[in-house]
Amino acid sequence: MSAKRMRMAGWGLAVVLAVLLPFFFGSYRVGQFTQALSLGIAVLGLNLLVGYSGQISLGHGAFFALGAYASAISIDDLGVPYLLTLPLAGIVCGIAGFLLGLPALRLRGLYLALVTLGLAIATPQIIKRADGLTGGTQGLSVEKVTAPAWSGLADDQWLYFVTLAVTAVMFMLAAFLVRGRVGRALVAIRDNEIAARTMGVDLARFKTGTFAVSAAYAGVGGALFTLPIGFLAPESFPLALSFAFLAAIVVGGLATIAGALFGALFIEFVPVYAADVDEALAGVIYGGVLILFMYLAPGGVMGLIRKASGVTGRRRERKSQFVVSEGKTEGV
Repeated sequence: MSAKRMRMAGWGLAVVLAVLLPFFFGSYRVGQFTQALSLGIAVLGLNLLVGYSGQISLGHGAFFALGAYASAISIDDLGVPYLLTLPLAGIVCGIAGFLLGLPALRLRGLYLALVTLGLAIATPQIIKRADGLTGGTQGLSVEKVTAPAWSGLADDQWLYFVTLAVTAVMFMLAAFLVRGRVGRALVAIRDNEIAARTMGVDLARFKTGTFAVSAAYAGVGGALFTLPIGFLAPESFPLALSFAFLAAIVVGGLATIAGALFGALFIEFVPVYAADVDEALAGVIYGGVLILFMYLAPGGVMGLIRKASGVTGRRRERKSQFVVSEGKTEGV
């Protein structure tokens, strides 16, 4: 089987498992998978920024929170249907990301990281101060999504499939984006800005545009993250969330599309299992697992998959060469 066919078979198996998953688990576990999908969208947005264009952001938790509150306020105060709040959250966060991307034209590396870190630190405090709009420290309740009668699904299953469909669309859009001219321009900027400018790449347009797209992805993820919980508070978006997003792109694999899902599953489930082992030492266990994983697989999950597929391909090639040589020997 060729590498392309193996890849297609792997994606087909993943789709089948994703469709069947909510029928084999209880509502709590299905809710966790729904949250993991929404986190995956935000992680993918950050990977577009960090992995492909090389711009470091420690503030994507702020865009995630902005998307969540934009969706919740639209549903509760404006009566907007929950599906329509997804593009709304994306637009709001995209504009905010574009504005934050303007300093990226003059800042790089740690300086840019510090600017975005400041945004992540300030966001919970801003949410608390704007209590007339966000509910402040009391939080904001959101009406939970109910499944339509014709679907025959439970509420948690329906929301899972809605999130899965949106995730599939967002991942396909990102794949088309990075495999075309835009993706080549971003990689050129990441590798060498001077060389990219020499080749005619508009650094200002691509840098600010990437920030906007990345923030829009985080906003859509935050809007979806809100729906299964039904409640928002400043404590839902701590500073650690931005660092978790950064850890997720490294665990899944930098500059990969599918790696965002693996990274999201990691930051969703590993802390839960760590707390089950010992709640008092949950952070220590989680950190230890992360360190061990990075030691064993510095290229992330996608790096392991590529390495395994490369070994399989070399073995297949050696086997075919052996068969050919055997045939020649018999012919003599």
